Amino acid sequence: MEDQVIIRDLVARGILGVNDWERDQPQEILINIMLTTDITRAAETDRIEDCVNYRTVAKNVLEHAEKAARFTVEALAEDIARICLQQAGVKRVRVRVEKPHAVRFAESVGVEIERPRVPAP
Repeated sequence: MEDQVIIRDLVARGILGVNDWERDQPQEILINIMLTTDITRAAETDRIEDCVNYRTVAKNVLEHAEKAARFTVEALAEDIARICLQQAGVKRVRVRVEKPHAVRFAESVGVEIERPRVPAP
């Protein structure tokens, strides 16, 4: 079964970019996450222990994005995907990282990636 848990428009404030002015002060970073999981058990039991805890995921992602000081949105997106895939029950993740107003005449620029959970060797 493939169900989705969505975290939409999570706003972090962190250092992201290659230009000196981007590295001087934190800027807004817009993050969207779609976690693929199976919610069948959680729906049957109505117990938080059986859910993907989106609050924990959001907290961990925010904490990382605000301290990572990455140069590229690509690197930050990959970091966030790894964080999400560490959460129990997550089978796949889609992550979008955007920098609002980074390019003149554009609302935002960014990347979107999708990564599967890789089974442990």
